[in-house]
Amino acid sequence: MKIVDKLLQAEKEQRATYSFEFFPPKTEPGLANLFDRLERMARLKPDFVSCTWGAGGFTQEKTLEICSTAQSVYGLETLMHLTCTNMERSTIDEALEKAKEAGIQNILALRGDSPRGQEYWTPCDTGFTHASDLVRYIREKHGDYFCIGVGGYPEGHMDAPDQATDLKYLKEKVDCGADFILTQLFFDVNTFINFVQRCRAEGITVPIIPGIMPIPTNQSFRRIINLCRIQVPKSILDDLDAIRGDDQKVKDYGVNLATDMIKKILATKLVPGFHLSTLNLERSVRLILDGLDIVRQEPHNLFPSKHAAKLMPWMAGRDHVENWDEFPNGRYGDARSPAFGENTYGASQVLPTSEAVLKWGKPVEKEDITELFIKYIQGKLDNLPWCDEPLQTETDMIQQQLSQINRNGYWTVGSQPAVNGVPSDDTVYGWGPKGGFVYQKAFIEFFVEDTQVPALLKKLRADPCVTYFATNQNGEFKTNMDDEAQNAVTWGVFPGKEIIQPTIIERVSFLAWKEEAYSLWTEWEQQYPPESPTAKLLRDVGQRYWLLNVVHNDFQEPDSLFDAMLS
Repeated sequence: MKIVDKLLQAEKEQRATYSFEFFPPKTEPGLANLFDRLERMARLKPDFVSCTWGAGGFTQEKTLEICSTAQSVYGLETLMHLTCTNMERSTIDEALEKAKEAGIQNILALRGDSPRGQEYWTPCDTGFTHASDLVRYIREKHGDYFCIGVGGYPEGHMDAPDQATDLKYLKEKVDCGADFILTQLFFDVNTFINFVQRCRAEGITVPIIPGIMPIPTNQSFRRIINLCRIQVPKSILDDLDAIRGDDQKVKDYGVNLATDMIKKILATKLVPGFHLSTLNLERSVRLILDGLDIVRQEPHNLFPSKHAAKLMPWMAGRDHVENWDEFPNGRYGDARSPAFGENTYGASQVLPTSEAVLKWGKPVEKEDITELFIKYIQGKLDNLPWCDEPLQTETDMIQQQLSQINRNGYWTVGSQPAVNGVPSDDTVYGWGPKGGFVYQKAFIEFFVEDTQVPALLKKLRADPCVTYFATNQNGEFKTNMDDEAQNAVTWGVFPGKEIIQPTIIERVSFLAWKEEAYSLWTEWEQQYPPESPTAKLLRDVGQRYWLLNVVHNDFQEPDSLFDAMLS
């Protein structure tokens, strides 16, 4: 069924629509868990669900698999995202045909970013420059078979010179055949209301569905708003700053904020419903729907479905299956979680390498790159390709050691000092509810030149407290850990709770991160002319340098790891 028909049906029934957005997980266990989650969330009876599509078709196969499963197995009306930048016409044709085969009638037509934020890339000569080109093509090729949605930007698209111009582009997309608009995330209700009113004044009459994201954790929220350049009212930032160390309070705040925003938006009668960006998690979604008292829920089973049973035997019989991974922790959260490596493909994110020349200049020698890493460690740079925010306060205690480690040719992209039972409300290391204690093992992650790797690994193997993973762009891999070993490097003990382990370093998560880590070298390189000295340097580094993750497992010896790296 077409989404526009569902919206008309809901209007006749005098009810608001609600829908969910998912993204393709980075690991196979995460994908299995997403299918399990889809099965449970189907019982909430959303009007439709959507799945994002990576830039340049980066997640094409998984997106199609998720959309097909949601549509044909779980009976969920599915909106498949489809981007056209640097996409071969044959790839778009194939995606649309596969959507048809799966019974999918709804497409969200997006321009998308150039693949992984590249500036010096060769676009496919297909005529797909803007989302309007894709809308026009789908209509010409498939007539009225597909219901087509397009993206709208309440604050204006970051590439548009001003909001008035952006609105004209949006009108063009609608005039080319779009049936509805799904908006970018926002956190100021008045900004959204003003956007809808300006759309109507421009002659845009199709339904507009607001995209709402319940705040997951303070760290991921900050990352998303920075990447997407979303304006957030100061009152919200102040509220979050006061509770930033307690993930549960942040998540509860996010639920209440999203619920309040939706109530205010629905009260205007300007929109048919709302679309929730789930980040592949469900508890916040359930609580928001409960708070709005509009859920059309069937009884649901708390236990894993057949899709996840083989991958999650440890979960059988537990009464909190839907909540076990509600606090993802970036690239070293639990790799079995569908939220592992939190992803915002649907938000047209600005990748860290954009504006590279302004941020990092034009390095031409390895020493130039070393200086960039040292400036970042010292707080003189706000970000690097692998680190899109300034270093956290806890790094201050190892700043001098990290600076010297980088001078020795180990370019660090992640680290933490050892912590032995600090109170959970400690202003530097604390997290979680009060009354608990938190612990950390020291670890460091870095790039190092291939010629240094043999001697370094020999030194690391000599310390029985050290474990490591090492790989390069070509896929060579070395470790002194068992294949299935899971190393918890951060954990907390709290009254009346199980031990919480938010940071787990294991082979599957390390290798998933490795793919992104090396693609960032390529992204950075492709911000410069191909034959320039900077591009050649970055290309050579990406091809020859190894990525290592090293953990010192004696958390009672805070200096051991960093002293060893300097010896």
